[in-house]
Amino acid sequence: MYMPPYFGRFAPSPTGPLHPGSLLAALGSWLLARHAGGHWRVRVEDVDPPRTVPGAVGQQLATLAAFGLHSDGPIVHQSQREAVYRPALERLLDEGTAFACHCSRSELADQHGIHHHCVSRHQRAQPAIRLRVPPGSRAAFHDGLRGPVEQDVHAAVGDFVLRRADGYWAYQLAVVVDDGDQGITHVVRGADLLDSTPRQILLQRALGLPTPAYLHLPLLLDAHGRKLSKSEAAHPLDPAQPLPALRRAWASLGQDPACLHAGSSVATLLSRACAGFDPSRLPTHDIGHGPAPG
Repeated sequence: MYMPPYFGRFAPSPTGPLHPGSLLAALGSWLLARHAGGHWRVRVEDVDPPRTVPGAVGQQLATLAAFGLHSDGPIVHQSQREAVYRPALERLLDEGTAFACHCSRSELADQHGIHHHCVSRHQRAQPAIRLRVPPGSRAAFHDGLRGPVEQDVHAAVGDFVLRRADGYWAYQLAVVVDDGDQGITHVVRGADLLDSTPRQILLQRALGLPTPAYLHLPLLLDAHGRKLSKSEAAHPLDPAQPLPALRRAWASLGQDPACLHAGSSVATLLSRACAGFDPSRLPTHDIGHGPAPG
């Protein structure tokens, strides 16, 4: 039976240096791609310039290289993708699936931030563009770790933004268009993005794009149960010391630590990781992140 090729990706946002939680997602997605005999690509999600830290892109890519995680193909930068995003948005506007919205966040506060109809009292010079999400709009998918997931997107999210009022592209549009354009078949990422998946599925349907398989890896949490990236405990990865961090990420992914004991270089360790990786051992619960191993 013919099996389509596997195309996975890791897509960091350059809001700062990579940390152990980033490595968990990168290594997990890389291992699953290698286990399937597939391709793994890196995409820089710098679609939000106000949050982009100067120098972070180069630092993140250098860190991935130091950890032996190299993109199979050119690295895509969302900040250079205007020519791909604009036709997709124009198509949705022409079809009436998307619409201009002048509402501000404060005007939507009484609706708990959920847009079901416009309540704006003033016209903006540059309105946001939203996807129309009518009542009954539901999206269901099977998560590779969590099983069946379903959301009433109209009730939970409402009409969501595709291009912001400040003119920047919204994450949901950029990621859907990029996944379709790059032929991504498997999206492996952190569980903090699980709630975005139903929105992305609706947008894929609207644009006539295929829906990838999804698997949301557990998050690393600090001692207070907060996502590590939002915590003071999220120390940057040290590119000069990749082996301890790779072993720690491997163990956090539920894998047998003994598989990597003899790995004395990044290349050897990753080769052993590919040989010993067992997807059935991936944890379904978030992970406490204690002190780094000595």
